Amino acid sequence: MPPMAEVQSLIGGEVPRRATAPRLERARGLARLGVRGEGGRSRLDELYQSGSAKVRLPRVGAGDPLEAILLNTAGGMTGGDAFGYDIAVGDGAAAVVTTQAAERIYRRATGTASVETTISVGAGGRLDWLPQETILFDRSSLTRRLAADVHETGSLLAVEAVMLGRAAMGEAVRAANLNDVWRIRRGGRLVFADGIRLDGDALEIMSGRATGNGAAAFATVVLVAADAATALGRARAALAEAAGEAGVTAWNGLLVARLLAAGGQALRHDLIRLVETLRGAAMPRVWHC
Repeated sequence: MPPMAEVQSLIGGEVPRRATAPRLERARGLARLGVRGEGGRSRLDELYQSGSAKVRLPRVGAGDPLEAILLNTAGGMTGGDAFGYDIAVGDGAAAVVTTQAAERIYRRATGTASVETTISVGAGGRLDWLPQETILFDRSSLTRRLAADVHETGSLLAVEAVMLGRAAMGEAVRAANLNDVWRIRRGGRLVFADGIRLDGDALEIMSGRATGNGAAAFATVVLVAADAATALGRARAALAEAAGEAGVTAWNGLLVARLLAAGGQALRHDLIRLVETLRGAAMPRVWHC
């Protein structure tokens, strides 16, 4: 009797085929927020949330910008997870949008995590887009895209920060993939196009003098406003004693800053000083929780 037939006769049936790899659950989330100006105040105009993307609206004082806190109830992201955020600030309205905590991009089995953010700011409107840091863990993969359309008389302050692991935990990111794309239009015209790409040994890539000079945390800050250039002196003064390295420039209604630091704590210190200077106000309270 052939060996397989013998085995089948002993167990009284067919030998099952090798099981296929299980289909992994993926986190999905979409949050849409609309803010309108009414009687000198900023009021909620639209709120939609689905999947693992949630929005919380803390109380603010009369006349203060509407504040929104984004939450990822999945507790982080990994390959195949996808989130989308759509923020619309109407004419004469003001809003501050941040996140409850740092977003964590964990090691993937397959696929790439993706975050798509779409922003629009109307005439005389103002949006401060202030998410807390994104932490890339070893063997993680993230594609992130931010597209903004700002009216010529509106303003946008946008921040994105990345940490390569957690220095306090002794984590080293030896394999990671990041594709971070910005596209900002003002008055319908493209005024800022930027892309950061890491693929491979992130710490080795960032060790080069032309890349990160050994930094394990970095951030981009962009201010879009008609008077953005007037903030250049204040921004440079705020970073005069930065814990890491930083550079700021301004042109044609834009102010752009790059920050590098050895770790997340130093980056956070410099980022808060700069953003509070540009805002003329303290960071949202969740940044200090």
